[in-house]
Amino acid sequence: MPKPEIIGSVRSTYTRVVRMVCEEKGIEYVLTERPLGAPEILAVHPFGKMPVLRHGDFALCESKAIATYLDRGFPGPPVIPSDPGLAALTEQWVSLVNTVMDATLIRTYLFAYAFPRTADGKPDRRAIDAVTPAVREQVAILDKAVASTGYLAGDQFSFADINLLPILYYVRQLSEGAEALATARDLAFYYDRHAARPSFTRTVPPPGPPRRETPN
Repeated sequence: MPKPEIIGSVRSTYTRVVRMVCEEKGIEYVLTERPLGAPEILAVHPFGKMPVLRHGDFALCESKAIATYLDRGFPGPPVIPSDPGLAALTEQWVSLVNTVMDATLIRTYLFAYAFPRTADGKPDRRAIDAVTPAVREQVAILDKAVASTGYLAGDQFSFADINLLPILYYVRQLSEGAEALATARDLAFYYDRHAARPSFTRTVPPPGPPRRETPN
């Protein structure tokens, strides 16, 4: 059986999520760098979103579905807990991050810096100032969530954490995000601790903004 092929971008948060799953489980994979909407991506994802997976004759889109396939189909430590309660908590945090927090922290906040809609090409201060209270609020929610165990789902590292860490990586590079994280002591410790994991350090993207992907 050939190695799983992940098609996406090294700067994409969701591509990185899938790569981190492979790294955590010790799965050898191939990363094929392609832009959003590339033919290879559109051939698998009807809306051209990244990443997509090819594994032999099998093709799959959507990062959570890809992670589930990799977790169940390959040996190595599970990233989705077998316990029903912990699995549900993992699903809960993946949903909250993908449907709410990603829209705030990446699509609005980070993109106001990386892809400003201003005539001078400078960061969109109006958009940044407008979203900063929501950034602080969501950082505080995450800070509370990891305070007791240092994880999002129970007391073990799971896909819920993998799904969040690439977002925090970008948020802490910007002044308002870094300030919010600095005051969220438990979340700051959480990030520093898990950012030392090999799955994280081996997938650090090159300098530059993430791809303008839509939540996947």
